[in-house]
Amino acid sequence: MNDIYQKYFNKDRKRIAVLLDPDKLDSVQATRMAEKIEKSPADIILVGGSLVSASVDDTVNAIKQATGKPVVLFPGGGNQLSPYADALLLLSLVSGRNPEYLIGEHVKSSYKILKSGIEIISTAYVLIDGGAITSVQYVSNTMPIPANKPDLAVATALAGEQIGMKNIYLEAGSGALNPVSEASIRAVSSVCKSHLMVGGGMRSMQAIEKAFNAGADMAVIGTAFEKNPDFFNS
Repeated sequence: MNDIYQKYFNKDRKRIAVLLDPDKLDSVQATRMAEKIEKSPADIILVGGSLVSASVDDTVNAIKQATGKPVVLFPGGGNQLSPYADALLLLSLVSGRNPEYLIGEHVKSSYKILKSGIEIISTAYVLIDGGAITSVQYVSNTMPIPANKPDLAVATALAGEQIGMKNIYLEAGSGALNPVSEASIRAVSSVCKSHLMVGGGMRSMQAIEKAFNAGADMAVIGTAFEKNPDFFNS
């Protein structure tokens, strides 16, 4: 039952994910975005955001009708679930100290997730300072790890791995001024064995390549693609 995890969240090659926020897209826009992604080098589509009020079901279904690429939930809370997605990144904000985002939201939605039968990919979510206060920082009321403290990023990611999380996400936040530093990526990837995702603040293919060269297994593009759906052709 771990088809998405085994196929896409491994270290056999570098992959790109595009993050789409349901609150920023209606069904028509989601379809158009998915059509662009279908023709791009991106491997998967993530759906979610820090604060979502729109229908996640509608967004997921619109995307799936326009592309054959996997749709994976990236929920900012238990209200952002959909049984129509292919898998769920079960995020735990291990870099913060707010119990709601460490385990609280998970408890509230655990039976709903169980009944959906969706594939679960447990993910240690590590927020790193990207030079601006981001939505996830504000909504979760947590302090990001300082960008110049890669040792703290390593210890936090390693702790997530040691308690059984099989995926690590280093995140500078949506619309971050600066991406996660190559030093932090390199430090985490040299110690942790888990699949490593990196996102936030990457605005070019060159930035993606830098993340890959530093040790990221998957790069996540969000705001840059929202602003320019021809991102991969520019």
